[in-house]
Formats: sequence, C-alpha cells, structure tokens
Amino acid sequence: MLKSAIRDPNPVIFLENEILYGQSFPVPDTDENTIPIGKARIWQEGDAVTLVSFGIGMTHTLAAAKQLREEEILAEVIDLRSLRPLDADTVIESVKKTNRCVTVEEGWPVCSIGNHLSAILMQEAFDWLDAPVINCAGKDVPMPYAANLERLALVSPAEILAAVKTVLYRSVI
Repeated sequence: MLKSAIRDPNPVIFLENEILYGQSFPVPDTDENTIPIGKARIWQEGDAVTLVSFGIGMTHTLAAAKQLREEEILAEVIDLRSLRPLDADTVIESVKKTNRCVTVEEGWPVCSIGNHLSAILMQEAFDWLDAPVINCAGKDVPMPYAANLERLALVSPAEILAAVKTVLYRSVI
C-alpha cells in the first residue's frame, strides 16, 4: 500500500498502527508488488456473515473468523485496505450473499467507518439484510496508555464472535 501511495499522482494520507511494529508478515519478493488504492481484498469466502475491517482490526477479525470456522460458520472476511476511496461495492455484493454484516475497527464508535458502512448498506442493500448491521469498535473512552487498560479499551475477537451470533440468531423476521 505504501508503494501505491508513493506512486499515486494524487495526495495520499498513509496511516500505520504502531501496535503492528515488531510483527512479521510475508512480503512478496518482487519489485512491482503494489496494491490498488480503493480496492478491498476478500481474505476468506463465506456465506453466513460478512465481516468487514481494516488495519489492525483485521488481526482480531481473522482470529474471530477462525473460531467461527471451528463452529462450522463460514464468514466472508473483507479487508477494506483503504478508507477513501472506500470499496463499498465489494461489501454490498458480499452482504447480498450473506445477508448479515459486522464491521470491526479499533477507532471510537462515534463517526466511525463502521457507521458509514452501515449507512451505505441501509441505502444500497437494505432488502438483502436479515439483521441489523453491528459495528464493533473501541470503547468510547480516552485511549489509556497502560497496556492492560489499552487491551480493555480495544475491540476483541470475543466481542466480534458475540456480534456475529447476534446477527445470526436474532434475525429480523
């Protein structure tokens, strides 16, 4: 993404999460490896629920999706990768298939990307939704500095699992 941002002729704001510092990830061994800005990635195909996240939230989302697989619940997992432009079409098409959506992010719940996606889904995919969209976000508190309090303020895989079970088993009739 950084390479794509550098090469883009338009102004780009690139944010990275310092919690990811020190972690290792596989990187393709090619000079031309770029990711298109504004195009989401489907990490996992599924038909039970759509999980949408970005950045560090993907860590928690993928952990929750793994636990759901163990329960034989296949979640479609979407990594937005960029927030503006936002690839709403990928999310809408997924929701048309799964009929349910949970968004995941570590930001505060007010003015969140999840709220924005919920509004888009209400306008563009309302007839396909079998349950309300649930937005899993950080707690609405000032971000603490202590690691133990920080963990309590951020979203967790357990909260994502609870949200998924809510949209699966409390569907609108």
